[in-house]
Amino acid sequence: MSELDAIAVIFDLDGTLVDSEPNYYEAGRQTLAEHGVRDFTWADHERYVGISTLDTVIHWRELYGLSTPADELLAATNLRYLALARASTPAYPQMRAFVELLAAESVPLAVASGSSPEAIEAILVGTGLDAFLRTVVSADEVAHGKPAPDVFLEAARRLGAAPADCVVLEDAAPGAAAAHAAGMRCIAVPYLAAQADDPGFAAADLVLPGGQREFTARAAYDWLVRSAGSRPR
Repeated sequence: MSELDAIAVIFDLDGTLVDSEPNYYEAGRQTLAEHGVRDFTWADHERYVGISTLDTVIHWRELYGLSTPADELLAATNLRYLALARASTPAYPQMRAFVELLAAESVPLAVASGSSPEAIEAILVGTGLDAFLRTVVSADEVAHGKPAPDVFLEAARRLGAAPADCVVLEDAAPGAAAAHAAGMRCIAVPYLAAQADDPGFAAADLVLPGGQREFTARAAYDWLVRSAGSRPR
């Protein structure tokens, strides 16, 4: 038996497993520029970290007074993003090492992301992580995106795991809040250091304020082992 027997691990994708936010920013910037919004900055983009692309474009319509239907904005942004993602989306080395470490222990693994199914597949295939992460849930497949718990609960269902036995890795406050709402433990690895004290991270069981710079596969694995040993049976 593994020291992690009965634990399942669910990964957010963007900003957690891979550094895809620059591609999301560029795709959004291009789409907005096409519709006359030419001053969209990285700081503007930061407010959407951890939010599904659909919820993002819905907010754009309200914020910028756009008349284009949300589904058209979504399709245009996703198309641009897919091209960028396929060209270059680096996986974080220590996250890859963590996935491989867990896979070697036969820990059930899943991805639960606000990205489209096509984007998730493109990134996992492009990085080779699809060899380890075969259970995938997109926010497009559930009723509500993060901070609602739907994607995590669906991932647990597909893994055949109880929510209480699941540990989520997240880089964004809405995702950490979603994990808590799902009744799951959470390791928070904030993408934006300035948001490390966001109330959404308060319920996380382990917060690494330094983000990816602070995260190591071995330390995360050891935390899971300790966490498993302290769980009530």
